Amino acid sequence: MAIKIDVPELIEILKVTPSEQNMMLIGKHGIGKSQIISQFYKKKRMKVVVFFLGQMSDPGDLIGLMHKDELTGHSEFLPPYWWPTENQPIVLFLDELNRARPEILQSVQDLTLNKTLAGKQLPKGSIVISAVNEGEEYQLTDLDPALVSRFNLYEFAPTIEDWLLWANDNGIDGRVIGFIQKNHHLLDPEDIFDSQDGLSTGSGLNKTPDRRAWEKVSNLIKRLDEISELHIKIIAGIVGIKAAMSFKKSLETTLKVSPEQLMLNWNKYKGKLKSFKLKDFIFLNEQIIFWLNGEHYKSTQKQSILKNFHHYLLHLKKVKQTEAIAHLASMIENDKFQKVAGLILVDSEEILTELTEYISHIKL
Repeated sequence: MAIKIDVPELIEILKVTPSEQNMMLIGKHGIGKSQIISQFYKKKRMKVVVFFLGQMSDPGDLIGLMHKDELTGHSEFLPPYWWPTENQPIVLFLDELNRARPEILQSVQDLTLNKTLAGKQLPKGSIVISAVNEGEEYQLTDLDPALVSRFNLYEFAPTIEDWLLWANDNGIDGRVIGFIQKNHHLLDPEDIFDSQDGLSTGSGLNKTPDRRAWEKVSNLIKRLDEISELHIKIIAGIVGIKAAMSFKKSLETTLKVSPEQLMLNWNKYKGKLKSFKLKDFIFLNEQIIFWLNGEHYKSTQKQSILKNFHHYLLHLKKVKQTEAIAHLASMIENDKFQKVAGLILVDSEEILTELTEYISHIKL
């Protein structure tokens, strides 16, 4: 059994694990494994080479092709296309390791033990990371225990908060973000069986949503002001009928005010809060914190945001929404929102005073 980790923990593990130790991430497809690995090491200016081993039919793509050395008459392998030519360390990300053919796995054995392929040594400091899928829905190859023993094993289980933080930082459409905030179960569903609900499928195949699929939905609708029935059918092809119909219904109940509107122009939009119930304020709290943590504002707007955040707190007190204030404080306490804590608590004594009774151990 592997230890379970989320996104911040994975980042810390990548930072401290020595290059000579191999890592293996266990998890479903579409949860961001390859994206996080690539982004982390590209920031360190290391080349990341990704192999989808489950789709590889010829080991030559991994180890290169054999040819005859004209001088010695010996057979040897030509370096593969991805081989580092400047003797700089690289990162090899071997995705779908437990879906690979046996001859592919044989090549990986040597790689994980000695950082060599077909007799060629990877540059010192090179890193090998693999990912495996787990679940009955996959066609998997049993891995040799000797191979598994060469990896540090982690079950990668990113949280809903991890995805929402990523989504806010990467420009995911607000309607998708808002939908996932209210429908956590449709981000990484265990079992979803499509009902008809006005849409039909003529095959026995079922499409289910995942994190990658919701990014596709965002790319589809981010330039659309109105979502038509045709768009819903397109979305159903991306995330499945049940998730698409739930998304359609959510568009009819979306909050009529955005965090950007309140934080940048409180006086104009404060009237929109009159009919809000506790669940609406909880939802809005999350949107405000994610928006602030994503730093979706100009530095010149900082003071205005602090002033309007204070107005929002005073409004919550005025309408006696103490649970909503406590919820807001608990989010600010969360280590994942350190940017927010730094903004509204370090730079605003008024906000800190209002939240003091709700905050127990904020770390700045």
